[in-house]
Amino acid sequence: MIGLVVNPVAGVGGPAGLAGSDGADVQRLAVSRGARSRVQERAALALTVLAAQHPGLVVATAAGEMGADAVRAAGLVPCVVYAPCSSRSLSERALGDRDETPSAAVDLGGTRFVSPAARSTTEGVDTSHAVAAVAAAGADLVLVVGGDGTLRDAAAGLGAAGAAFAIQSEFPVPRGSRRFETGSGESLLNCEPTDREPDARMPAILGIPAGVKMYSPVFAVSPRAAGALAADWVTRGGLPTDDREVLDIDEAAMRRARVEPTLHAMLRVPYLPGRTQARKAATPASEAAAVAAAARGAVSQMRPGIRYLLGPGGTTAEVARQLGVQGSPLGVDVILDGAVVVRGASEQQLLAEIARGPAQAVVTVIGGQGFLLGRGNQQLSASVLRALGDDPLLVVAPEQKLIDLHGRPLLVDTGDLELDARLAGHVRVVTGVGSSSQYAVTAPELTPV
Repeated sequence: MIGLVVNPVAGVGGPAGLAGSDGADVQRLAVSRGARSRVQERAALALTVLAAQHPGLVVATAAGEMGADAVRAAGLVPCVVYAPCSSRSLSERALGDRDETPSAAVDLGGTRFVSPAARSTTEGVDTSHAVAAVAAAGADLVLVVGGDGTLRDAAAGLGAAGAAFAIQSEFPVPRGSRRFETGSGESLLNCEPTDREPDARMPAILGIPAGVKMYSPVFAVSPRAAGALAADWVTRGGLPTDDREVLDIDEAAMRRARVEPTLHAMLRVPYLPGRTQARKAATPASEAAAVAAAARGAVSQMRPGIRYLLGPGGTTAEVARQLGVQGSPLGVDVILDGAVVVRGASEQQLLAEIARGPAQAVVTVIGGQGFLLGRGNQQLSASVLRALGDDPLLVVAPEQKLIDLHGRPLLVDTGDLELDARLAGHVRVVTGVGSSSQYAVTAPELTPV
């Protein structure tokens, strides 16, 4: 059985320039800045690919925005095994009150299934509990929609030791369960329990990229690739898997200029070349000279009167250092004539700056993965890139990052297929003063699955 768990607030902080979406206060601030999460569209896109090969497939999931909505949107059948909270929309919840009511519990054949009370928003514990419930329902592959923080919560749901039996004992799905109405109008456990015995191994997990930070190698390269992997999993009764790291950055520390990715867990992830993304590779200290040279090359091409939207990354941080300005960690800064005009800009602030004069985005390559757009720089949205015109990108990277891709193309994932197609082809990558490389660019969402 395929499972699905959606983090309804994943990615909302990206366009708002908040470099993450952790915490209710951050989510409310993001919504107040006009940001919205694309998580539902990306979940439905993955499931649509799955539905094309397996129409009518039953998917174990959580109620409402945590999964059932996307399952129905794709034409599949939701088996709701977890009810997190009310069905209010993200914007209503993020801007609403924070009152809480006591948790509700339903009796399932002698076992009390505790559902969190209606809160102002979902929390990380909802993801953890939903993944645990979906695993207990018999899912052997769980699709988790979000970013690194969401996958960290998913790993916690499987238990620190990764023991599936521990999950099944905490969240049992008894045979012959009745239907129970949740606060969102869903029917809890609205499908027949599986006949098979629980697998002693924990289920495989596959991330559908929809967050801000997606450095962990537990994600598919795109929603469509995730859907294709899930479809192949159902067709073949499984796929090769690999134990992969869940990495996450402490967002509070990051906002204090401390970027320290930490290993939080290992997950069993289905792997097929070209469909599962690689781990983000840090630039070795030994390549500092190459990074500095690439940054000098980019600085040498900057012109007076042009606003440069300096994206996140170690190489772009070196560009900022050589310009003599203090960049924001993992943010997008607007630089004009060697001075910071806007630090940590949101999508709306970037659009406002572009309207004032010519501009260009300065981006680098995520080592190991090859992403240019769509990973950690969602402020550079499709709207922003379109507003930049025919030459939107100044790409800068040390040559070794390109060599380490072993011929794999650079990747763009803006969420706008027409724009992705326009950006695909080849791009000039500045690797030093007077040196550059023409390198292939593709969009995972446009790659045949």
